Amino acid sequence: MAINYDFNIDNKVLRVKATGKDDNLDQVIEYGMAIIKAALSDGCMKILCDETELVYALGTFDTFEAARFISEHAPDVAKVAIVCSPENIIDADFWETVAVNRGLYVKVFKNMADAENWLMKE
Repeated sequence: MAINYDFNIDNKVLRVKATGKDDNLDQVIEYGMAIIKAALSDGCMKILCDETELVYALGTFDTFEAARFISEHAPDVAKVAIVCSPENIIDADFWETVAVNRGLYVKVFKNMADAENWLMKE
């Protein structure tokens, strides 16, 4: 099963809804680059990713590579909140650490309310 995603822009916030399963590194990179492209083309500097219905299946090395690649290609000024299911939080926290260490302004959450509060704070 592949990653499926939809974009919606609300008040200059790019909202992403992802479902499916991240079967391989190429899919995750394609998904991340689609988000970056959409944010840049619409001038969105805040991104909210709802990944609560996305199954994380990458191994540790591929998770590291995905975070490294995406953080190198994402704009420095974007602020990204990612909401994942509780069973994915360990992998999500690792992804966040790798990405933050490479300059991406991103934080992972277990619920949408906390993610939205963090994202909207200046």
